[in-house]
Amino acid sequence: MSHIIIGTCGHVDHGKTALIRALNGFEGDTLKEERARGITIDLSFSNLSNGERNIAFIDVPGHEKLVKHMISGAFGFDAVLVVVSAAEGIKPQTVEHLEILKLLGVTKAVLAISKKDLLDQELLEKRREEIRQGVAQYGFDIEETLVVSIYDETSIGRLKKSLFALESTPKTAANFFRMYVDRVFSLKGAGTVVTGTVLGDAVSKEEKLFVCDTGSTCKIKNMQVHGRDVEKAEISNRVAVNLGGVDAKEIQKGFLLSKKGYLRGFKEIDISFDTIGKQLLGHNKNYSIYIGAKHFEAKVILFGSIGAEAKGFATLKADRKIFSIYGEKLIIRHENRTVGGAVVVNPVADPLRKSQKQKLLEALEKRDFKLAYTLLLEAHRHGLGLVSSAQRFALSHEAALQEAKALENVFVDEKALTLYPLETQKEIVEVIRKIYEKNPYALLSTASLKLRLPWAGSALVSSAFEILLKEEFLTLEQNLYRSGQRKEDLTAVLEERILKRLEGEGFSPSAPNTIFDELDLDRKYGEKILKTLCRRKHLVRLAHNLFISADNLEKIVEEMRKIIAEEGFINIGNFRERHTLSRKYLVAYLEYLDGFSEIGKEGNNRKYV
Repeated sequence: MSHIIIGTCGHVDHGKTALIRALNGFEGDTLKEERARGITIDLSFSNLSNGERNIAFIDVPGHEKLVKHMISGAFGFDAVLVVVSAAEGIKPQTVEHLEILKLLGVTKAVLAISKKDLLDQELLEKRREEIRQGVAQYGFDIEETLVVSIYDETSIGRLKKSLFALESTPKTAANFFRMYVDRVFSLKGAGTVVTGTVLGDAVSKEEKLFVCDTGSTCKIKNMQVHGRDVEKAEISNRVAVNLGGVDAKEIQKGFLLSKKGYLRGFKEIDISFDTIGKQLLGHNKNYSIYIGAKHFEAKVILFGSIGAEAKGFATLKADRKIFSIYGEKLIIRHENRTVGGAVVVNPVADPLRKSQKQKLLEALEKRDFKLAYTLLLEAHRHGLGLVSSAQRFALSHEAALQEAKALENVFVDEKALTLYPLETQKEIVEVIRKIYEKNPYALLSTASLKLRLPWAGSALVSSAFEILLKEEFLTLEQNLYRSGQRKEDLTAVLEERILKRLEGEGFSPSAPNTIFDELDLDRKYGEKILKTLCRRKHLVRLAHNLFISADNLEKIVEEMRKIIAEEGFINIGNFRERHTLSRKYLVAYLEYLDGFSEIGKEGNNRKYV
């Protein structure tokens, strides 16, 4: 079954909710206040199915003071049912609704001229053409214009047929799930339930979700699409999700649900905006921003202007993190008036100079991702993650890789999904070269060098080593890189260097990893050397991270015995008076003393037995 979301659009009291009721029997005005006032105050949701196609209706309020609710619903529209009273014609809220829908890119429409029974046929035909032309000027693709009445079943039947035939405005499915919460409540026996429209990839029962606004995780216990339990919800589905692991009080309308790891929030995002009518967007002014069901205040910083502009680029600065994606549309309002709309062109805050940012925004607006990658790499010399391309460019990982491979002077780490400028590879080559020039006995691996350069991917580090192998500056033995100029047995040399170092450090030997790093030695190989020296009884392992030379251990044991002989016991207190060692060493030596049969322990004291 195919799914389409159709929203209503029109002035207050032009019959939107009554038409939905005539189409599917759903009573949209369910709130006590709605019934009392006779207008829709909040969004209402219902559906209509013919077995092959399912229409999800989002009925929005038409009152001027409730436009924020209308925007919340319109964000999820695939197409729109424009309702205009034959008696009143196009009114102010009709116009604002049409402008908002145009800004959001919703253009597929069926025009229903309602309350036809209030006019005679001649005037009705004249009004029909006036209304059609009035709606068409806003750029709508009007599939059909129908005159209807809720009291004329034939006209309602024609409207149903037209709606089922309506093709939706295509939505681009992101490679991850997103859903703005437009309702949240708690049901006895079920727990937290949220509703919304699936905007991205499909989501399945039992999957874990990430609440972007709070940073918490939850699990899908059950899902329903129009009252039916489903295992999977897809793009353009109106879905109710029963969540486990989160209380209804922890989620608010406008919160964004997604998958962990795909979206990062930023207090600044960049947009390309366009205003409506003769209105202008002012620099350094505060506006109300609407994205999906979310509403927040933000300051607008214009690019290239300190006055006011009808269109251009701007940065939105908010006091909270904004979780948005490339290409996402938003509405800008001020003092209950719609000023214009915008498209998110840069949802990620990058450390860019103003001149770089301008070029980046121009490239992103043109969808020139090749140039965008090139500009971003100037600011991300230590790697630009392609995983972020789902948010940055609304690209799948596969599409992002294809774009990356077309770039010049770039190293692409396909496994780690990361890009690096070739200059960064050259920098790593020089880092390695200097290590071996300073220490010809260095013996490193890709993993050991990554410990020094945690930002560098394994593939990038390996590629740098490969360059030096081709130059014969290095040779490779058992996955370890050694100087190409040294031919002697490095193992024997390194064993001697480690042993001498530990002997010279006395009773306070360095931790193994400290020794390995200072000797430019791969840690795993260094551990093998330590084990070998222990087997030969040159070293003794006192703890997981503590090795001491056998000679030094013998000396400290003799001094501990001397303390017992002189004072009758030894503990941390009188041991520290003779040797200013850290507690780590004192405890290790005392515990080693416990292994001697002639030494006994009473409380914290060791004595001869």
